[in-house]
Formats: sequence, C-alpha cells, structure tokens
Amino acid sequence: MKGKYRKAVFIVTYLRTNKNKILYLLLKRKLHWIGWEFPKGGIKKKENLLSAVKRELKEETGQTALNIKNHHFSGKYKYPQVYPDRKGIIGQTYNLFSAELKNKKVILDKKEHTGYKWLSFDKAIKKLTYKNQKKCLKKVDKSLR
Repeated sequence: MKGKYRKAVFIVTYLRTNKNKILYLLLKRKLHWIGWEFPKGGIKKKENLLSAVKRELKEETGQTALNIKNHHFSGKYKYPQVYPDRKGIIGQTYNLFSAELKNKKVILDKKEHTGYKWLSFDKAIKKLTYKNQKKCLKKVDKSLR
C-alpha cells in the first residue's frame, strides 16, 4: 500500500493528586477505531509541535496544560485500513510529549471520544489499546518518578 504518513503528536496527559500520586488520562476512542488512548492528533500545515500539542489538548480535554515536555522520542505506525477522511494517508508518525493538567474536569470532543478515565500507571498500561502507546506511557512515567 503506497501513501504518506500523517505527522502527529502523542500527549501522555497526567495530573498529580494532593497525595502526590500520578494519574493518567485515557480517552475512549470512537472515530476510526474503538479503544483507549491518550490525547493525540495531526499537526496542521505551518504549525509547530508545541502549538499542535496545545491545540490538541484544548480540543480533546478542554484544558490548558500546566507543564508540557518534549520527550524527544518518535515512532511510526500504519493504519489497519484506509480511512475515507484521510485519502492517501497510510499511517502516522508521532512525536511524544507529556502534559500536566490542573484538574480532572475533561470536556471531550464528542466526534472522537465517548468517555475518559483517570488511572494509575498500572491500570492505564493495561487499558491502552496499542503497544506504541504503552511504550510511550512507560517512557513518560519513568521521567516523572
């Protein structure tokens, strides 16, 4: 299958509780596939990585991050099928970021997601759908400890 890869950002989103525990935000995906993921999205033309992270966080959580960190880690994956709204695109490349939010209140983008959960690392790693997401969560969790 020939085609291009869409450039994207993966954003492992978390908050620290008042007991200094870390909880991770997972979103229940409904657009293109069904499963659990963290906020992510494509980079628009003339948009830099940090702008894409801020925009996607606002679109998918309704929040602005307290801290954003570039983990200088990237990856690539193919889509399981061709999506009608992504003609000529066969997969995504991604850059990994983490973002700390100030509270648990999430306003979902109803076109893409049907729900969300704040979970400990152990629960989040089991709930994530894809291996590349699990790898990203491990990297971020290690950097926060």
